[in-house]
Amino acid sequence: MSARRVLAGSVTALLLPASLLLTVETGSASDSAARPASTSVTKKASQKISLEVLPQIVQQGKRTASPDKAKAGVTATIKPVKVGRKVVLEQLNGSSWKKVGTAKQEKSGRAHFSAVVSKGGAAVTYRVTAMKFKGLKKVTSKTADTSQWLVPTFTDEFSGSTLSPVWSMRGQDYEPTSKRKCSKGDPKAVKVTGGALRLSVIKDRAKKGKCLAKSRKLKKKIAYRLNGHVGTNGGFDFKYGVAAARIKMHKSQGQHASFWSQPTNENGPHSDGHEIDVIEYFGDKHPQGGLTSFIHWYKGKRLIKTGSWIKDSRSFLDNKRDGWSKNYHVFSVKWDPSKIVFYIDGKETWRTSARVSKEQQYLILSLLASDYEALEMSDKKLPQHMYVDWVRVWETPQS
Repeated sequence: MSARRVLAGSVTALLLPASLLLTVETGSASDSAARPASTSVTKKASQKISLEVLPQIVQQGKRTASPDKAKAGVTATIKPVKVGRKVVLEQLNGSSWKKVGTAKQEKSGRAHFSAVVSKGGAAVTYRVTAMKFKGLKKVTSKTADTSQWLVPTFTDEFSGSTLSPVWSMRGQDYEPTSKRKCSKGDPKAVKVTGGALRLSVIKDRAKKGKCLAKSRKLKKKIAYRLNGHVGTNGGFDFKYGVAAARIKMHKSQGQHASFWSQPTNENGPHSDGHEIDVIEYFGDKHPQGGLTSFIHWYKGKRLIKTGSWIKDSRSFLDNKRDGWSKNYHVFSVKWDPSKIVFYIDGKETWRTSARVSKEQQYLILSLLASDYEALEMSDKKLPQHMYVDWVRVWETPQS
């Protein structure tokens, strides 16, 4: 199915999880693609300042909220890096500029802002100025606007009490070869309630006896489990753009919440399409922070995963009281022909050009209890839930 506009008002194949693939490569890339209207670069003497405006991918909070009220992500990147340098965001009002935000340059070289994406339905133009600092003169970026982010291609706010037909169930069989001998997808683990999609791991009451789950070091008998596992294959797919989901994660280790995509012809040898794991979460108190982003691609017949655990993941939280299972956060990916860039609430976590999918992709949301991790959680801790407030895609078709 070709990409098409879908506005889902109330708005299935089982694959090996990222953490089980044995071959790992890391990748990074600089942006060498043609720059759209949402990106600008200025060079001045020994300085370089770039401005990138992204769609509405910033919206932390405890409760569900309209995606129309989310803020655009705005990022200034300044070289040389001077940690603590003041950076000012300005918005064009008629023929004059109005200051709308300040931030400090981080060790990544970036300064992050959130801002409105439109005024009265019209695009907004921004610029940033890095202030005079430790021998460096003040430097102002070229302008960048929000025009390409005004209308999403796909939106689902999970209103009402039923899941939109755009979504279908996935992985509805117990699959030992996929390391899910003890769990499977099932509609009983999927519910639309309170303006959100709730995906769960629950006991399979229809399955008698216990299942022997195994990891590399342990084995344990546990209750058979049902997973919330849905995707848009056959309902919606796209090629290039920004995909975002506002998610409140589950709490306990023993399963992983995921927002990811697959090529419409699935991920296989000699395919130009690759799996993109926008985010995976392995539970609170995970020793490595719990968050990962990966892509999965084939080198001949060998499946490779490129990516890693997100380092210092707590630095992306709003404050010390914040948490991935306490509040909603927006996890997103920007995908173009040369690179894939991952974000949390508009802040970049990682990018790669190692392998970039060239095919239509469909979306997947899941809370999966794979055998290797399910044995870490006792049956008494079930059920577990993740909540998805909304999902959006903004396509950026390439000529």
